[in-house]
Order: sequence, then structure tokens, then C-alpha cells
Amino acid sequence: MIFHVFAALSEFERNLIRERTQAGLVAARARGRAGGRKPKLDDKQVREIKALLRDPDIHVADVARRYGVSRTTLYKHVGVVSPRQ
Repeated sequence: MIFHVFAALSEFERNLIRERTQAGLVAARARGRAGGRKPKLDDKQVREIKALLRDPDIHVADVARRYGVSRTTLYKHVGVVSPRQ
């Protein structure tokens, strides 16, 4: 019997937390705040990286190190760049 009471209280508290979280997200969106992580590279940096990678003597790892990101992040934002693009 006592277990059921605690379970009901726990469920009630969880629902309150969920409602407050949703209300906070709605309020933040109304203030113009976007959720999620900010991108590591902006559009200007992506254009610069594409230009750098057109040079066959420059390695992806070197460009990634220069911009402080991983090679995977570069490939995600830039894709495969061939020298003649």
C-alpha cells in the first residue's frame, strides 16, 4: 500500500517537472532563443575550408587542426572536395 502512495507521488512530481520544462522551452522560444548546440563552423569558414581543400598539397587533418575541429566535422560540413571544383 505504501509503495503505491510513493509511486503516485513520484509520478505526480515527474509530471510537474515535465510541465515546467515545457513551459520554460516555450518561454525561451518566445524570447527568440533557439535550442541546441551552436555550429562549430559558420558559412564563411566553410567557404574558406573548401577553398583550402582544393589545393592538393593541403591535408584535411591540417585544415581541421587550424580550425579546431575534427576531420569528421570537416567532412560533415564540407563533404568531399575535389581539386577541380
